[in-house]
Amino acid sequence: MNIIVSNEAANWYQNEIGLKEGDFVRFFVRYGGCSTVQKGFSLGVEKEAPIGLGAQTVVDGITYYIEEKDLWYFDGHDLEVNFNNKFEEPEFNYQK
Repeated sequence: MNIIVSNEAANWYQNEIGLKEGDFVRFFVRYGGCSTVQKGFSLGVEKEAPIGLGAQTVVDGITYYIEEKDLWYFDGHDLEVNFNNKFEEPEFNYQK
């Protein structure tokens, strides 16, 4: 699977979380919420070093990743993280 993080979304995470080059951002599965790939689950985001990388991408020296144990959630989809200008926050899209 692939992770694509737009420059606009990466800038938002850098400003909101205070990220710098060399940091890690984990996308993780959490119970509850609304998703188009897994009912009853959604994605969370946290600044945390990886334990078992399943997928990753690097934007501006920051690694965005998903742990191996959370790959089931994506059901063969790639994760696209874009910036929603209307709501002024990142949004997740899933592409096969």
